[in-house]
Amino acid sequence: MRERVSSVDWVMLLATLPILGAGFITMYSFRGASYFAGRQPIWILVAVLVCFIASNIDWRFLRRTSVVVLFYALAVLVLLALFGVGAVSHGAQSWISLGLFAIQPADLVKIVLIITLAKYFSRRHIEIANWKHIIVSGVYALIVFVLVTIQPDFGSAMILFMIWFGMVLVSGIPWKHLLVVFGAGAVALSMLWVFAFAPYQKDRILTFLDPARDIRGSGYNAFQSVVAVGSGTLTGKGVGYGTQSRLSYLPEYQTDFIFAAFAEEWGFVGSLFLFIFYGIVIWRVLRSALRGATNFETLFALGVAIFISSHVLVNIGMNIGVLPVTGITLPFMSYGGSHLITEFLALGMVMGMARYGRSVHPSDASNEFLGPT
Repeated sequence: MRERVSSVDWVMLLATLPILGAGFITMYSFRGASYFAGRQPIWILVAVLVCFIASNIDWRFLRRTSVVVLFYALAVLVLLALFGVGAVSHGAQSWISLGLFAIQPADLVKIVLIITLAKYFSRRHIEIANWKHIIVSGVYALIVFVLVTIQPDFGSAMILFMIWFGMVLVSGIPWKHLLVVFGAGAVALSMLWVFAFAPYQKDRILTFLDPARDIRGSGYNAFQSVVAVGSGTLTGKGVGYGTQSRLSYLPEYQTDFIFAAFAEEWGFVGSLFLFIFYGIVIWRVLRSALRGATNFETLFALGVAIFISSHVLVNIGMNIGVLPVTGITLPFMSYGGSHLITEFLALGMVMGMARYGRSVHPSDASNEFLGPT
């Protein structure tokens, strides 16, 4: 029993509680939001239970190539199966309906990609400057990226790209190669614009470049979100008193735009505290990365930090109008089971790996695990 208690990073776990509470209170403050507020505690309990279970698993079996290949192959097969049995929601065929609830495989695929890249880079970090390893890792990411993009789920695809790009950077890629990587990304985006993006996705990007071009159409959500955030001013309007929220101007308040609803009611001060708790979670994950037993554990924890940070930055960015609307949830705060379980599973895996980690000086960890700078 003592081992089970010590396996949990209580600072990390407790830091998620205010974020979870903020999401629940924001949902509850909406009229007619009892459906979401009533189901969210169930998902929270399930997700936290998953975290506890994951923190007590010995994840060293993930170092085996055969296991990683199996997980990656299963992830690809599930994404392919979606085109035959997937349920359509908000125009995307990205859900598997299981009767009382549905799951979004793209969420778990993010963890699978982190595992795959951590395994690949863990044995090649010294020679990461070799273009072969950048290209091979890019192929792993590209396969799942394309399958998610054509659902179409551009938001999850963007996170998959950011996970790959971030893990390439922390793996020790020379800075002189960055321009080439950015160039490749620009070419990929150009091809997606021509061959993959749906009309509504192009509208979102064009609206991002010129928000006033279609306020009543594709720019409506972004416009209302910016108004909600701005109207919160310093201390907010109070719980249940957000005009954009109460008058139902703000769309998708329970998922994509929950930060805008929160910021309207709690203002800049409340948002600042929210950022602090996210910072604590990410700090604890990075702390675990520096204490990883091997390259694999270090890179996995770094991948989880990139995963959570990307979700936070993209979601809040689109809520305040500096990034296009992509349908990305806010970690630990938005309504839903798939993303909550995935996020807490990732944290639990980091905790589980930390059980057999070792204490090292941060500078030594950087040189040993991530290669020379």
